[in-house]
Amino acid sequence: MRHPGTPWYAKAFAAGVVAYAFSPIDLIPDFVPVLGLLDDLILVPLGIAIAIRMIPPAVLAECRVSAQAAMADDKPSSRTAAIVIIGIWILLAALFALWVIDRMWS
Repeated sequence: MRHPGTPWYAKAFAAGVVAYAFSPIDLIPDFVPVLGLLDDLILVPLGIAIAIRMIPPAVLAECRVSAQAAMADDKPSSRTAAIVIIGIWILLAALFALWVIDRMWS
């Protein structure tokens, strides 16, 4: 989406698909059995497919080549993100342990 050769309408459509995916407002509410989740399961991938078709083939090919080159050079990793995630898991485990101990002794 950040490539300068991507048309504005493809960027706008992709932004709309992302907004729909993260929006709490759905076409069919989630509390409706099966259909509530099925609309997200169908509409979001369909929107992604349409957004990809809106991008010119030359731009898409250039972006795929640059993505493969970035992956071949060095696998992207973030030690900071790993430390934050591990810290969150340790914090949650400690809170759960304290909750269990509190329940057992009360």
